[in-house]
Formats: sequence, structure tokens, C-alpha cells
Amino acid sequence: MNISVNDQMGDFDGVIIPFYENLLATSVLKLPLEALKESKKFEGKIGTTYKLTTITDGKLNEVVLLGLGEVDKLTSRKVLNAFGSAYRVMKKQKVEQVVLNIQGLEKEEFLAKAATEAVVMADYKFDLKTKEKEEKDIKLELITSVNMDVIQESFVLAESNIIGRDLVNQPANLMNPITLSEKVIELGEEKGFDVEVLELKHIESLKMDAFLSVAKASAVEPRFIIMRYKGNPESDDILGYVGKGLTYDSGGLSIKPTNSMVDMKSDMGGSAAVIGAMCAIADMKLKTNVVSVVAACENMIAGNSYRPGDIIGSMGGKSIFIGNTDAEGRLTLIDAMHYIVTRENVKQVIDIATLTGAAIHCTGNAASVAISNNDDFYNKVDESFNKSGEQIWRMPIFDEYKELIKHEEADLTNTAGSPGTITAGLFIGEFTGDLPWVHIDIAGTAFAKKEEGILSKGATGVGVRPLYYLAKK
Repeated sequence: MNISVNDQMGDFDGVIIPFYENLLATSVLKLPLEALKESKKFEGKIGTTYKLTTITDGKLNEVVLLGLGEVDKLTSRKVLNAFGSAYRVMKKQKVEQVVLNIQGLEKEEFLAKAATEAVVMADYKFDLKTKEKEEKDIKLELITSVNMDVIQESFVLAESNIIGRDLVNQPANLMNPITLSEKVIELGEEKGFDVEVLELKHIESLKMDAFLSVAKASAVEPRFIIMRYKGNPESDDILGYVGKGLTYDSGGLSIKPTNSMVDMKSDMGGSAAVIGAMCAIADMKLKTNVVSVVAACENMIAGNSYRPGDIIGSMGGKSIFIGNTDAEGRLTLIDAMHYIVTRENVKQVIDIATLTGAAIHCTGNAASVAISNNDDFYNKVDESFNKSGEQIWRMPIFDEYKELIKHEEADLTNTAGSPGTITAGLFIGEFTGDLPWVHIDIAGTAFAKKEEGILSKGATGVGVRPLYYLAKK
């Protein structure tokens, strides 16, 4: 998408005009605003739109009015989705040159940043159809007195979110552990972060037995991907990110039903979050240090598959009873977690994963679920999610839950039972040492069933922008 910034309107065949509620008196065009307000067809309520066509000098112009609601009740989430919805309405009109006029509105800088992020993200659509001719890109001109440099961060964040979406949306026959690692190397070279990829023999030498147990039934070898960004070489403070990287999950011998397998390319949503965040962090040259790791593999079925009833090892030395081979993500994550804690000198760590179906029962698709061992660190994560317009909800950690992950024949079990979202997180927490830690379960938020607001159907890129804001802090 082609976005430019100007302080006055040029040529256009489409215009988006936002209004605050009860402030519909003025406009850049001659529009029946008072009549619309009296008829209650458009009053400026948050997220509402009204589409009409005007004729100026014999030229048709498509107009979308957008409601922003009350100025003192603005939130990032509401405004992003409002701009995204308005852009979608405009895009359906097959326009080529669109202006989005926010000049003179209260909180103009906030709106300029949100509008930039929203239209870029709402413009994204994934498909691999054979196209006879390329669709023309819409040229969008943001009319504002805010300088382009101010909104550059928003553009980078939106593009990084789309990188995350695109990684997940690729079907598993095209995006596997090897091709994922190759893509990360490309991104590192392009954006400016270091990438190291460990192949099978190196992974075996590290005794990542839990990770390898999941990976061994696939014809595609696993890869352990390490991303390092040093924006502040004088500091030894390093933030650690661990992303779940199951490029496909059949469930293993505890096989999923077909309907549940169709979208299992989405099981790498956590890895996409940390990769997209690293792209944004490096692109914006943040003065901070971040290391991200991904244990990338497929969970498949073969004669050498790990089995329910097996007891396996782990890089951290703990033995694990396998109650279900479809509880595989936590096995890959514990070896990744032990590695980053013991080998990369991180001071705080987050893991993010499409981990449990139980998370959907906790918060649905509206919010990601979290647990943490540190209030201060969690509060920073929570603030970062709020700033991005994404939502997160913290669950409790009770002593009774910690007892559930123990097993009479092994140190731990990978199927601790209800509350499944919490016990799955606590299983990973056994390998974080004493570090401040937050676990984020994005099973309900990583994939959207329909387009809405800034989201297109498919991968959402959840976590990319919050993880960037956390690093920026």
C-alpha cells in the first residue's frame, strides 16, 4: 500500500472523514451532516460509518463518514478498528486515490498514528490464487499537520504485524521448519538483527530431548532459530522472547479430527509474534537488547512417533510423562525456555504460544490469556498490550495448580488437566529459573474466522506490536 502525508487535499476519488460524536458541523465537502444527525443515520458514534457519493465538477467522489465517538473515551483498540472498518468500506468502492482527513481534530497525533497502522493492516489479504493481472494498489493520502517522521513507527509496526500474519498464513507444505528458518535469515539481513540456526545434530548435542520427541516423526528436520538484537551494547540487560514454532500439528498419535487439523498451520502464531517483533525492534533501531528463540518443528505420525505413556527427558534435566501427544507445544517450549535462560543471559523472559484450546474457553477470541510469577513485569506487559490495542487477561496461580503438573512416575506430566490453560503455563514455568516471566496463550487470538476492523481472515499477527512496545520500554 502507498501512503503519503500532506497538509492539504489533492486529487482523489475517495475520501474518509472522521468525526467525533456531536461534532458534525463542519466538513471539507458540502455534506448533509445536520440531516444525517437528525435522522440518526450517522451521529459519530465510535466505529459507525456512513457511505455516500458526491459529484464535484462532474466527477464522482466516494465518501465514507467515520464515527470516533467521544473524544475523552478514545482507546487504541476502538480507534484502530474504527479506521480499519472505514477503510474496508472505502476499498469496496474500487477507488484508486483516497484521502483520509484528520486535520484539526483533537488528539490529531494519536489519530494519525492509529490511522496509519489501521489502514495498512486492514489492506492485507492472504491468498495464493492465480491472478490474471495485478490489482492496482490504492494510494492513500493522510491529511494532517503531523510530520511523516512521527507516524513512521506506526507504519513499521503495521508492516511487522503483516510479516507475522504472512508467516502463519502460508500453508504447511510451503512453510515448514526449514523454510521458516530460511525466511528468518532473510528478515534478519533485511532488518538488521543477527540470526543463528541450529540443525538436527546441534539440537541433539544440546540434549533437547523434549523438542526432539515431538519433531522426530516428521520427514522435515527441526530447526532451532536464535535471533539476537543488540541495540545497547553497553548494557548487559537482555529481554528474552520464546515463540512456539509448530509449523504444523496433526496431534501426533493422539490425532486431531480432520476439521481441527485444517488450520493447524496457525500453531506457529507464537513464533510469528517474536519474529515480527524482532523486525520492528531492529527497523526502529531501539536502544535495547533482545534475544528471541523458536524451536521449529512439525508434530506428525510415523513408526518412530513418541507415544502416550512414554517418559521422555528434557534439556533442563526433568523427566516428563506423556499423557497426550497433542500437548506437544509445551514440550518444545521447555527446551527453548531452558536454552534462553541458561545460554543467552536474559534477565526477563516471555513465552508466547497457541498453547491450549482451554484458553478459548477462558476469554474467547477477545483476549489472550496470561500467567506470571512477577507483578511488576506483568504490569509492563499489560501496558504494552493496551498501547497496541490488543487485550490480555491474567489468570491466578494457586499452589493447588502447581501440584497438578507433578506425576508419580516422572518429574512432570504434559497433561495436568483442568484448569488446562494455567497448568500448561505452569509446566513451562518449571524451566524459567528465578527470572521474571510471563506466559501468554494466544490460542484464541492468533487466527480470525472473518475480517473485521484491522483483522483479515486468517492469522492476526497478535503479539507483534505489544512485544515491540515492551522492548521499547
